[in-house]
Amino acid sequence: MATVVGGSFKRITPSDISTKSSVLNQLVDVIQEDVSGSSTRRAYQIFVTGGIGPGVTSSLFQTVYDQDFSLQTANPILDMTVGLYVSSSTVQNAKTGDDNSGKILFPSSSLMMREKIDIYRQYAATLTGSANSALYAPFNSTTATDRINEALFVSFKRLFVRDGMKRQTFAMRVYQSASSATGASEATSEWSAGQQWKSNLNTTSVSGSVIITDVNSNVDQNSKFGGAVGNLVNAADTSRSVGLIWYDQGTVVLDIARVFSGTQKMSGTIDAMSVSNTINGVVFAAGKTCFGYGTTAGQLIPDLMVAASIDDLVDHFASTRFQSGTLTTATYQNRTNIQSTLIFCRATADEFNFSSNPTFTDSNGRIQVIDEGQDDQRTFTMPTTIGLHDEAGNLLAAAKVSRPIEKNDEKDITFRVRLDF
Repeated sequence: MATVVGGSFKRITPSDISTKSSVLNQLVDVIQEDVSGSSTRRAYQIFVTGGIGPGVTSSLFQTVYDQDFSLQTANPILDMTVGLYVSSSTVQNAKTGDDNSGKILFPSSSLMMREKIDIYRQYAATLTGSANSALYAPFNSTTATDRINEALFVSFKRLFVRDGMKRQTFAMRVYQSASSATGASEATSEWSAGQQWKSNLNTTSVSGSVIITDVNSNVDQNSKFGGAVGNLVNAADTSRSVGLIWYDQGTVVLDIARVFSGTQKMSGTIDAMSVSNTINGVVFAAGKTCFGYGTTAGQLIPDLMVAASIDDLVDHFASTRFQSGTLTTATYQNRTNIQSTLIFCRATADEFNFSSNPTFTDSNGRIQVIDEGQDDQRTFTMPTTIGLHDEAGNLLAAAKVSRPIEKNDEKDITFRVRLDF
């Protein structure tokens, strides 16, 4: 390789080349409105049931964008979905049996149970290397009470994760409870006045926020099939593990039972395999039903996790448990690994003091002088560009200096050219 400065060439030797690795960190902030907004959260509608009524159409996950996803400038930030561990009580108590091929059977009052199980298995396979493995928080635990049976999976996109997340920089604001549903009545298009429970499936939470963080993950460093992993804890009680974070994958796994209020009474309209029906004078269209009517309002776990489709569950968590405002709902620093080649282009005192630029000499081939009549003037150049060439003289790269630099026979200058990739 050769370098040219001011029209002159000099060969670069291996001693002039150095390589190094460095890391660039970038702060990522996700605001509440991006997660909760209907125009920034995209559903794909790729699952369709059969059976009773018109059936139910749902996504297997939803994608959150940094602006209206219909705009060409919108960037996908993260994917969000839910999963159930097959041996959890939520699944085992809901199933009605197994068919001859071993497929788990569920009643028509449940929705997408096999899909929720498969999503959990898919994440387990990607993160731990085994689809049959359970996820535990803290990570190294094998205690049954630490097992994540109902999981909210949040997968950040490569654009915002780059080469991974930096340890001990992650924080997420969530709301443990949905809007209050105790003893209040509300007359809406869905509910008649006098109901004991009011609809709270898609009503934004206003209190009870907690911060989920990976504090102390630098102390207890773990690694598994999916790469580096850390424990997520409640910032107000760091001894309470509530989930996991895979830094290389950019995946966050939240234990729904420990992050949110799993026993809270829930009620509202959800998709269902049903014909048109009337409850207490309120007509529900085919494909819809009333969840948690009156005093029989069901709980988040296990009732809603079993009865609701993945779209209904993601809509609930995204629209109510992340608030709707301009506050930060998730933040972390990503990591970009940079491989650099440093090329030191040295110009000694007697080198590169002349230029092949035609303006450097006059019509008679003599060097142009600045002050006529001065006999003690020395030649000098003002390099602005360093070109890197291959053995055949082909230009490979050009580096520009921020300002012209004077080079004369009294200066020994080294230009450092850095190539990042």
